[in-house]
Amino acid sequence: MTFDQIALFILFGVVFALLVWGRIRFDLIAFAALIVGAMLGLVPSGDVFSGFGHSAVIIIALVLIVSRGLMNSGAVELVAGFLLSGSAGLSRHVGVMAVVGAALSGIINNVAALALLMPLDMEAAKKAARSPGLTLMPLSFATILGGMITLIGTPPNIVIAEYRATALGESFSMFDFTPVGAVVAVSGIAFVTLFGWRLLPKHFRDAPAADDLAESLYSAELRVGDISDQKPLTVGDLHPIAEDKDVAIIGLIRNGTRVRGFARREQIRKGDYLVVEGDPKSIESFMGVAKLDFAGSEQHKEGIAGGALSLVEAIVPDNARIAGSSAVRLRLLFSHGVTLLGISRRGRRIQKRVRHEMIRPGDVLLLLGPQERLDAACNWLGVYPLDGRKTSMIQRNKAWIAITGFAIAIAAAVAGVVYLPVALAACVVLYAASGLVSGAEVYNSVEWKVIVLLGSLIPLGQAFEDAGNAQLIADGILSLTANAPAWVTLALLMVVTMTLSDFLNNVATCLIAAPISIQIAKVLEVNADPFLMGVAVAASCAFLTPIGHKNNTIIMGPGGYSFGDYWRIGLPLELLVLAVSLPSILIFWPL
Repeated sequence: MTFDQIALFILFGVVFALLVWGRIRFDLIAFAALIVGAMLGLVPSGDVFSGFGHSAVIIIALVLIVSRGLMNSGAVELVAGFLLSGSAGLSRHVGVMAVVGAALSGIINNVAALALLMPLDMEAAKKAARSPGLTLMPLSFATILGGMITLIGTPPNIVIAEYRATALGESFSMFDFTPVGAVVAVSGIAFVTLFGWRLLPKHFRDAPAADDLAESLYSAELRVGDISDQKPLTVGDLHPIAEDKDVAIIGLIRNGTRVRGFARREQIRKGDYLVVEGDPKSIESFMGVAKLDFAGSEQHKEGIAGGALSLVEAIVPDNARIAGSSAVRLRLLFSHGVTLLGISRRGRRIQKRVRHEMIRPGDVLLLLGPQERLDAACNWLGVYPLDGRKTSMIQRNKAWIAITGFAIAIAAAVAGVVYLPVALAACVVLYAASGLVSGAEVYNSVEWKVIVLLGSLIPLGQAFEDAGNAQLIADGILSLTANAPAWVTLALLMVVTMTLSDFLNNVATCLIAAPISIQIAKVLEVNADPFLMGVAVAASCAFLTPIGHKNNTIIMGPGGYSFGDYWRIGLPLELLVLAVSLPSILIFWPL
């Protein structure tokens, strides 16, 4: 072996060991390895930072921003009511959540799909008085499986498609992954629905539902807007929605004063305010479904609703500017474009108008506005935002913009009219222009650690291939399967890739395994596509550990899982994926 080959094997070995160790951020490891490779002359100086402009990096970043816009639009709420309705059995619930999670993963990236559905799943577990650990792992695995169905569903598919363009001159298209991915997803979902959750330790079935972060109950005012196009509404008409969203309607304000002893048959008029009590997410959801607006919207709507909105909970200390005053007296809405939506006061109900109420030290305020204004408003008010207690406001009236824009972008890319990164970029511009994503969210939506990881490893992977290391590994795999059919070699490559993906980031696994697959196909003189497709499927199958895929890491705390819980479902699932994907690849992508 040459010096470059030995040095690259050692460098990748160190990277692998540090990633498995897990004590250092993976993006720092990858970037440091890139710099070391450049200093040793393993990566040409002109190519050191070329990975950050690679189309795979751009596509992944754009997909994450588009996913944020779709989340902000509330498109997923079209199915939320069905997900949480009734109490039909655990298998049915797991099956419905898994199917929806897989379908969403093919459209908006599997991490975003889990982020959308996990709160719904935990809410269902709370209502059913069961541990969320019984359902979160099947949901996570289903979103990973669903991501295999399309090009943009998961980063490994994007990496493989772009690598094919470099190696063979043409990328995989949007739905080239669908035949194999759909077979794998359907088989995997059937498994986790019927058997998978039963393999978890017994204590998940015996334990009561884990307590989530305790939510404060807020008294909030919601304004009745223009209802001229609706049939006359009464307070009683809104009670079923309020009950479903865990919100209590506790008052009605008309012409600035509370209606005493209001009845369920009291007719609601334009400009009335409903006083409700609930946690922030419940209030936000009730507000959207009942088509109510926030208090103050009639005075300053353009100033506050110009972009994506968030709800932030903040506690009032003794020396806060707002302590002893009110939101109206401080002209909070006019001066900062932020409104006081609700107040939580140690379980006591607020008797006066929320924005006119004198704020006391120890109160928790529910503030509504654009994120950048909320930060400034909290500093000005002298209140302390509670860590992890932010709720995004869903812009349901813009769902059609989000869905239509995304559909046009994908259709244009599939038809070959526009290059995929350009189509996605146009979709991002539309979302930003329509206020679905704010300027800050455009940057905050991107998982920069993954971008740095990918941008750093692409030049190293190219150097690994150019030095002949991929050929050496390919020769090793071929020697183990000497005189065996080509599909046996493909199966061994998939096993090795699956094993790596359980401990490495799946993007890093793809960058290592993709050139090896091409070299194996060249030696065997067979079609390279089944080997590339096998790597794409295997790299996404990180089911044995909580570190192989971000979705598995996300559910670890809320689900109460230990490191050893994952293999109980993950091992038979990986064997199943191998068993169904291998013949599927050979059918749809013949050797």
